[in-house]
Amino acid sequence: MKQLTSWTLAEEFALTEAGAGRWQARVDRSWRGWTGPHGGVIAALLVDVARAAATEPMPVRAVDLRFLGRPTEEALTFRATEHTVGRSTVVLDVHAEQGGKPVAAASVTLGRTMESGIAAYAGAPAPSVPDPESCAPFALPPEIVPAAAHFDIRPVAGPLPLTGADEPMMCAWISLVPEAPADAAALAILADALPPAVFPTLRVPVAIPTVALSMHFHDLPTGGLPVLVRTVNASTAGGWSVDDTSIWDRSGLLLASARQTRRVLG
Repeated sequence: MKQLTSWTLAEEFALTEAGAGRWQARVDRSWRGWTGPHGGVIAALLVDVARAAATEPMPVRAVDLRFLGRPTEEALTFRATEHTVGRSTVVLDVHAEQGGKPVAAASVTLGRTMESGIAAYAGAPAPSVPDPESCAPFALPPEIVPAAAHFDIRPVAGPLPLTGADEPMMCAWISLVPEAPADAAALAILADALPPAVFPTLRVPVAIPTVALSMHFHDLPTGGLPVLVRTVNASTAGGWSVDDTSIWDRSGLLLASARQTRRVLG
C-alpha cells in the first residue's frame, strides 16, 4: 500500500491506495463531531480520493455530497469512478463504505483552467472585519466536540453559539491545527468547522447532523490559512435546517461557497 498524497491531513487519516481502484482511511476519535466523525473530514477525504483517482490533475470545481449512513470510527473504504465530460471537465463519483455498508457518496467535478471571452468576476468581497491576530480564540468544549481541538477559531462578527441570540449566523477566522495547505480538501473541512448556524439562537446543544452538502470553489487562496468563514441559516422548519457558508482568504477573495441541508434531531 502506498501513501496517497503528502498532504498533512491525508497522513493524519492514513489515506492510502489499496489497489483495484480502492482507497482506505480511518478517522479517529479526536476528529469526532456532535454525532460521529466530523462531516467535513468525510467530505475532504472524498475530495482527495477524487483528485488521486483522476487521470489528469485539474482544480476541484464543485462537490455534491450525500450522507447515506451514520459513519463510525471503523476504517473507511473508498471507490472512485471517472467520467470525462467534454475536453475540460471530469466528474469523479466517489463512494465511502464501512463494513460493506454505504456511508457517503459524492460527485466531485474537476475542471481545467481556460481563457474565456467573458470578463472575470471574483464574487462578493469579504465583509470588513478585524485581523485574526486581534481576535480572541473560541472553542467548543472538547468533551462535547473532540474535533474542536483541531481548529483555531477566532470569531469576528455575529453572536457566539448557545447564547440565545436573535441572529442565526456566525463569522470567524479559522485555521487547522496543525496548519495544512489551504487546498480544496482543507476548505471542505473548514466549511463544516463552525456549529450549525442556528446554534447562536439556542441555550443548549441539539444534534443537527448534515444530510447533504454542496460546495463550489471559486479561486485558490493567495495567503494560506487562516480563512474567513461565515455561515448563515437560510431556513429552519419541520425538523430540517439549511445553512449557507462562504469562505474568503485574507485578501478578501471569495474562495468557496457551500450549502448544507441538516436534520434537526432535538
